[in-house]
Amino acid sequence: MAGDREEQVILRITLLGLGAWGSTLADLWRAQGHELITWTRRTGESPQHSLSGTELVVSAVAMAGVPALATQLAPSWPEGVPLLSCSKGIDPAQLCSASQLWERQLPGAAMAALSGPNLATELARGLPAASVIASTDRTLALRLQAELRTPHLRLYTNQDPLGTEVAGALKNVMAIAAGISDGLGLGSNAKASLLTRGLAETGLVLKALGGQPSTLYGLAGLGDLLATANSPLSRNYRFGLLLAGGASEEGARDQIGATVEGPATARAALKLADREGWTLPICRQVVQLLEGRLTAPAAVQALMDREPRQEELQW
Repeated sequence: MAGDREEQVILRITLLGLGAWGSTLADLWRAQGHELITWTRRTGESPQHSLSGTELVVSAVAMAGVPALATQLAPSWPEGVPLLSCSKGIDPAQLCSASQLWERQLPGAAMAALSGPNLATELARGLPAASVIASTDRTLALRLQAELRTPHLRLYTNQDPLGTEVAGALKNVMAIAAGISDGLGLGSNAKASLLTRGLAETGLVLKALGGQPSTLYGLAGLGDLLATANSPLSRNYRFGLLLAGGASEEGARDQIGATVEGPATARAALKLADREGWTLPICRQVVQLLEGRLTAPAAVQALMDREPRQEELQW
């Protein structure tokens, strides 16, 4: 639908959620000439009014807010308007991704998910990044790729929204573990080993839930993991640093002062693992640390003391 950059289609976009990521996306797309209608629960206004005349709805709300918002908006959803989900996590009650929560309320709506190594602070500074738009509707993915690109945000596409969302969710758990490793001063060998096994753990969940293995090595998998597990701009990484320093889960959240998705995702992944019989040792140790059953050094030792095994990606 769009040709050269000078001919980029201008959209009327409803953006739900004005946290760091939502605000950054709003600024990027306004700079491209798109018309943004924004909503945040902090204003106390009804979100239904933001749907009037929209051509695309983008959800950037925290994962915890998705179920209620999807239920609230479903009766007034404009016919033919697609949804682009930017929320990262696994719902602890329904054990599904953000897009799956929306699909349960909007079974006929076209859906896509946006994910990748996109630290909001860097993008807000004009630094370059790339992300992926994932949808089973290839035409929709290509359309959004053309319409939402910006000079500093390069967009790719794939047809694996579930795998894309699972990878984007689990990398937050691994980022917490990486922060713990760095906070304890365990060194580069330990962190490299941790992230490699974290990638394998993510891959197990991704494939078991129906995602495509190749997604694990793309922008939403390895790319997002590398950014989130190595940057002090990452809230989940900083959260891990605080846990390593002896902070409780509540204390670490208070110090971060913003949404940290990793703890809820770790608990949801562990519920899935216990239900399905999966082995997710990193998620398990993170949850035990969060719940005060282990100290950070003891959690690391528990991982080191596991039975020897053959290296594999658990496909």
